[in-house]
Order: sequence, then structure tokens, then C-alpha cells
Amino acid sequence: MSGQSRGQSDGHPLGTAADLTWRDDRTPVSTRFDDPYFSLENGLAETEYVFLTGNDLPSRFRPGFHIAELGFGTGLNLLAALKLWRAAGIDGPLRFTTFEAWPMAPADMVRAHAAFPEVAAIAADLAPHWGTAEIALPDLHLTIVTGDARATLPDWDGLADAWFLDGFAPARNPELWDPALMQAVFDHTAPQGTAATYTAAGHVRRTLAGAGFDVTRETGYGRKRHMTKAASP
Repeated sequence: MSGQSRGQSDGHPLGTAADLTWRDDRTPVSTRFDDPYFSLENGLAETEYVFLTGNDLPSRFRPGFHIAELGFGTGLNLLAALKLWRAAGIDGPLRFTTFEAWPMAPADMVRAHAAFPEVAAIAADLAPHWGTAEIALPDLHLTIVTGDARATLPDWDGLADAWFLDGFAPARNPELWDPALMQAVFDHTAPQGTAATYTAAGHVRRTLAGAGFDVTRETGYGRKRHMTKAASP
């Protein structure tokens, strides 16, 4: 375990764990939404393409950079972002706030991460802290906000430089894509901030545009023809 692992969590436990099954013994699938937590092709590669490249990272990284996310899931997006942050050598911690209604059990998170040896060192650093709402490491300040994001996000006092919009598919989890929530995302985006998501559903793009974002449809990852990028003025 690297020296970056020295840190603390606040000891505050998260809520009820998500219900899931496993496909091919490596990919968690939500039984509530009947949808996998990440791409069946390569979840880490999808994260890097959609959420990191989709938000023009690491070129936009700077001290104090703040990522926010709808749908923490396995935490794979965080691991990928922190790997990129460490590689970029930015001073100070990456700030990462994520909103999750059904947090995954720590043992399931560890099991999911085992499929991606590329982030094994970071996964090992964070594994002792899973199950708590806040983690403070030398290069990471993580806050996991549990509950319905439609209720928790409007009251959040933060502004994100980049958003990872990673809820389950809009057809299966429409609550995480509704207009009021997308408006809250825009209202909690810093000037010249961005957002990215794997979905290119027309109603999602229209909702983001209606909230105030400049929206573009881009080539998607793998078998997905398109994805969505958004930018605030």
C-alpha cells in the first residue's frame, strides 16, 4: 500500500446496501434496476472514455478541482479519476462529492474492483475506508451523500468543476434524470464547468440544454453509438 493511503474516514456509516447479483462472477448487476453497474465490455475503459476524456481531464485539473457525481455505484469512476490525478502530480487533494441512494456493501466494492488490476494500488488504498461517508487522504477528499439526489443535491453548498452523470439507464432509473435534478446539477456547476454521461437519450440532452448547458452529442464508447457532453457558460 502506498504512502498515499494514510488518512482517515469520519466513521459515519452509510445507509442500506444495494441489492445486486453478479454476471460472469465479475460484473455487479443491480436487481433493483436490472442494469449492470458498468460496461460489460470494460468498465474502466468506459469510465476513462466517457467521464475523464468527456470532461477534458486531466488537462483541466488544477489545485482544488472538484468532481461531483450522480451514482457512486462501485466507486470505479473515483478510482479512475484519482489514478489520473496522481499521475498528473497536482498539489493538494482532489475533491470528489458523489450522490448515491443505494450504497454498495464494502465487500462488493472490493470484489468489483478486483476485475481491474490497473487500479489495484488505489483500490487497496481506499478499501479500508469503504462504508463511511467521508474519506480524507493526502490526495483525496471524498464525500458520499446518501439518499435521493432529488432531495439532497438542491441543498448541497458545493460547485463542481466536472460532473459524472452515471445513474442507471434513463429507461430504468428515470428519477436520476428528471428535469428538476438536471437543473440542480447546472445550478451546482462552476462557471466553465462540464458534465458528461454515457447516455445520449434525446430527452436527457434536451433536459440538460433546458437547464442551461451547451450540449453536444459525441461518439460513444464501444457498442454505444453516442454519448453526451455538456458545458456551462
